[in-house]
Amino acid sequence: MATSAWNKFQDFSEQFAKGVHQFGTHTFKVALTNTAPVATNTILANITQIANGNGYTTGGGTTTMAVSETGGTTTVTGTEVVTTASGGSVGPFRYAVLYNDTATSPADALVAWFDYGAAITLGDGENFAVRFNNATPGTAFTLV
Repeated sequence: MATSAWNKFQDFSEQFAKGVHQFGTHTFKVALTNTAPVATNTILANITQIANGNGYTTGGGTTTMAVSETGGTTTVTGTEVVTTASGGSVGPFRYAVLYNDTATSPADALVAWFDYGAAITLGDGENFAVRFNNATPGTAFTLV
């Protein structure tokens, strides 16, 4: 069970204001790690991902982000990212890290991470879905 909400990386707010993140058009991914992210991390290269293979690809899976506005409130949503262990186990991992795969300056700019509270290992054939706000698509964040 998750112990916290999504935690933003400190650099995200600056990169957001500079226009680095375009949630309606850029490619965003979710990478898995068993090493606790640090709020001051800025790029994916700062994150120690789990091993490539058995259904996990280095760099993680893609989520489709969308932006909508109603009455002055902007909502950014994302679709779930599913990892399926195949040919062996995946993990262990405890954290899911959202990053912008399109960003080039800085490259692979980090957005936020989620702590699942304990390490998770998928057995062969098991699935794991990373969801925003426990829905798909789910709310990643809002601006009021």
